[in-house]
Amino acid sequence: MKILKKMRRYPTAVFGIAVVLFFLIMAILGPWIAPYGYAAQNIPERLQPPSGEHIFGTDQFGRDIFSRIIVGSRDVYISAGSATAFAVFFGLSLGLFSGYKGGVLDDIVMRIMDIVMSIPTLLLAMVVLFSLGSSRLNLILVVGFLYIPIVSRVVRSVVLDVKTRQFVEAAKLRGEKSSYILFREILPNVLPHLAVEASMRFCYAIFTVASLGFLGLGVQPPAPDWGLMVSDARTWFELAPWILVAPAGAIALLVVGVGFMSDGLSKLLLPGGVSNV
Repeated sequence: MKILKKMRRYPTAVFGIAVVLFFLIMAILGPWIAPYGYAAQNIPERLQPPSGEHIFGTDQFGRDIFSRIIVGSRDVYISAGSATAFAVFFGLSLGLFSGYKGGVLDDIVMRIMDIVMSIPTLLLAMVVLFSLGSSRLNLILVVGFLYIPIVSRVVRSVVLDVKTRQFVEAAKLRGEKSSYILFREILPNVLPHLAVEASMRFCYAIFTVASLGFLGLGVQPPAPDWGLMVSDARTWFELAPWILVAPAGAIALLVVGVGFMSDGLSKLLLPGGVSNV
């Protein structure tokens, strides 16, 4: 209840959470609530403008764009969400152990992370996907790998601060094992920062997945990937602009929603409301 009361002070955060939940519901229920099949072609009705029958119009194959946007939200959540979870799990593990152990291990791990972070994100993703081939699994692994260094550095910075505090020193004096100190004393203090960082990575993952889909390196046709829809719509923009506006608008709305949600989480969970990103 206290969190709900605090949320009222941040209307943009409430808006962001509402957007994220809306698209999440669409992702879960999409195939059952979409008025048409996302791959169902109807050539006689191709390039129809928005109307009561087709809310967002139809594309060059007569497919209902509104249905494709709804069903496509599942691909966004699966791809970007799984990539974020992958990055958070391994980034947390590396940052937690590296920051706590320190010394040579910390130096080696952080230098490796610096090397990965020095390579442009989209460029590295393109090179890897060109080599491995385009598939949802490869997309998730590549995007997740790209964000591991960022998550690990945020977690490490928190661990370096927390491990010097009195309650951690007291646990060491009691003779507690390192595993107890890591998971019972340090980890709970890392989780608020990790929640904010995870929401930020999810925001960037959505944009990265859409960008790779636009370049043809994401999920392949006829999947209703929003980035791929934007790419396909470029040729028809002057004749039927709604083909491009609808998926581009969905990407922008979800990214903005996640960004507002992340900003709200930073204000609620972090001291002073300042994020580590």
